[in-house]
Amino acid sequence: MQTAITGLLGIEYPIIQGGMAWVAEYHLAAAVSEAGGLGLIGAASAPAEWVREQIRETRKCTDKPFGVNIMLMSPYADDVARIVAEEGVKVVTTGAGSPEKYMEMWKKAGVKVIPVVASVAMARRMERCGADAVVAEGCESGGHVGETTTMALVPQVVDAVKIPVIAAGGIADGRGVAAAFMLGAKGVQIGTRFVASEEAQVHENYKEKILKARDIDTRVTGRSTGHPVRALRNNMTRKYLELENSGAPFEELEMLTLGGLRKAVVEGDVADGSVMAGQIAGLVKEKRSCKAIIDQLVQETDALLKGTGIYE
Repeated sequence: MQTAITGLLGIEYPIIQGGMAWVAEYHLAAAVSEAGGLGLIGAASAPAEWVREQIRETRKCTDKPFGVNIMLMSPYADDVARIVAEEGVKVVTTGAGSPEKYMEMWKKAGVKVIPVVASVAMARRMERCGADAVVAEGCESGGHVGETTTMALVPQVVDAVKIPVIAAGGIADGRGVAAAFMLGAKGVQIGTRFVASEEAQVHENYKEKILKARDIDTRVTGRSTGHPVRALRNNMTRKYLELENSGAPFEELEMLTLGGLRKAVVEGDVADGSVMAGQIAGLVKEKRSCKAIIDQLVQETDALLKGTGIYE
């Protein structure tokens, strides 16, 4: 399964694990990279030295390429960007902003830069500022989302830029991977499926909530604030939507979700925490190792695309 992305990143399969806050730490990143994909450490809003430690722990577990996802709104973004260069990380993905001010430093350090985008305009801007590829993420994904679906977004981004495009949002099996390739993507980024992996260091309650999810079980909160987030429905999403629909001020809504993701991932409070997951959660029915997940993705995709020449 060789594509422009496997060549660019030096990986076996064009499968990237999402850089999910509180979920994507070194156990998961190393397991995905060892299985032939690209594991990511999610820096989120963590202090820079925590990220440095995670990078070094990942290296103890694998000699394969891995990356770091930087949320550019983090108060520690500048320090994390510098540590990525210092530690010789091969790949950075970015979200919640533009990484333009770090480009020169990262390029000098040989870092491949792959911003996550939700629009054609942002994809073009990232290409102009030197991105090596982009992740076109549809609104089916978990966590912070845009407005356009993966099916609509990916081909438009593919047509708009010359750099490789990675599809994300609503992908959990070989059918999704094959569809992404047919839309013109050269790789996929997968989040929710890896949350329910054996190696993911998240509370079992969180994994079980995903495994029991149905197709209709996600909700998007925060549309009125300009920061929409997709999560599995629970007491928190119900209260939030009620407040949001009644015109509650931003500060009141913010207080409801403060620390919510950590509450779900670490403490296992899936009633009042934020159980971020994509719409594809209903397709995830069992916990498996990262290797088993990736092997199945590859086998299913190969069977569907055999003879099409789509990624040879």
